[in-house]
Amino acid sequence: EWDRWLLMGLIGTAVGMLGFLIHQIIDSLIKFKWDLVENYLQVSKRKTWSMGANVIIYLSTGQDGNIHMTWLCALGSGLAMVVLSSGSVLFFCPAGSPSGLPEIIGYLNGTSIQHLFNIKTFLGTFVSCVLAVASGLFCGPEGPMIHLGALLGCGLSQLQSDTLGIHLPIFTRFRNSADKRSFITAGAGAGIASVFRAPVGGLLFTLEEGSSFWDIRLAWQTFFCCLMATFTTDLLSSSLYGFVYRGHFGFFEVEKRIIFWNLLDMNILAFVPAILLGMLGGLLGALFVSLNIRINKLRMQFFNSIPKLTIRKTSRLLETVLILRIRLMFCISLHLFLCVAAAALLVENGKQGITYLFKRGTHEEFGYTSLCTALAFYFILSCWTAGSAVASGLVIPMLYTGALYGRIIGLILVSIFGVQTNEYGTWIDPGLFAAIGAASFFSGVSRLTISLTVLMVSMLS
Repeated sequence: EWDRWLLMGLIGTAVGMLGFLIHQIIDSLIKFKWDLVENYLQVSKRKTWSMGANVIIYLSTGQDGNIHMTWLCALGSGLAMVVLSSGSVLFFCPAGSPSGLPEIIGYLNGTSIQHLFNIKTFLGTFVSCVLAVASGLFCGPEGPMIHLGALLGCGLSQLQSDTLGIHLPIFTRFRNSADKRSFITAGAGAGIASVFRAPVGGLLFTLEEGSSFWDIRLAWQTFFCCLMATFTTDLLSSSLYGFVYRGHFGFFEVEKRIIFWNLLDMNILAFVPAILLGMLGGLLGALFVSLNIRINKLRMQFFNSIPKLTIRKTSRLLETVLILRIRLMFCISLHLFLCVAAAALLVENGKQGITYLFKRGTHEEFGYTSLCTALAFYFILSCWTAGSAVASGLVIPMLYTGALYGRIIGLILVSIFGVQTNEYGTWIDPGLFAAIGAASFFSGVSRLTISLTVLMVSMLS
């Protein structure tokens, strides 16, 4: 079995390198976009939690620069990314839309799907994913990373391509449906492990959500694959940021890896709001799924009524453009009505916002108005975005939505009991309940339990 373990290690390493590459490109594109806007404003940079929020702060304080041209610059860069993202899956690889995760689950449970594991799908999904996330749409790279990991698992294990005319004479004994499915399972788990830096979470995700064909040998090999993916992503990220070498190769900084790393002494009273958040997450999760199903049915009915294929695809592309335009116009409206905090929460992609919402000791940063406004708009628009013609994931929107209402519950507790500094009341913190709320909404939408708990623990502690 040495060759099987070797392939699992190679797949994990390849997926880890791909995960690192995706995050680096996304961060570089986001930085490039907001640097253009800040350079256009001709203002000195300030240290804040988000580059998008930086621009909002400048505009709200009356800094020099034309507000209309500034927003036009932000809108133009975002729209260019959205058009390319949507076009890559509509006109280049339809199998890459929207996330690929349902298709992977379907394949692992016995469904044959055409063009799911070819090179065009890989390239189109990769390009669409990085551009969709960098554009500012309410989505993340998690679903596409699972699809891309499964593609690498399929390609590296089979070592043949009809498109390229490649049929290498090695590892030929794995060219059967059962072994192919096992390597695709491991690649999908490595994809989620690379995103969340959680090898155990990747294993449990594939066990709980993915394949129905499972045995103990595959479990150990999938865990090894996930471990290699996590290690490779961490190792490369330890020294490079935005493709710039920062030194300290192999030095894993705890602040870079852990969002909520200083632990709290817990009180039994904290279970009361936690149970409330769990119930709220289940209700809102069911509402999200139900609303998303209705939106996608209406979407299918509308676009299927267009007889000409080219016009149908162009209309789907224009839908993604409309979603981004509504998002930016809503942020402009919030800015004009002086709701700067809510605009700052919505103007940037969710990764930075989630990190900030989880922080402790920041109960004065966001009020009820900004959190409730951001929650209502983010909930509706992320539900609309899911299923649109871009390769995107739902994990970041789920975590962000849950963090918003969790922080609202935390603010209510602070309003009732005040800011507590003693050891028995330190659990009354909006950042703590933002993390619990994020897990509750994630679970309410995905119906995951054990693997979700492991993923959240890996991210937060």
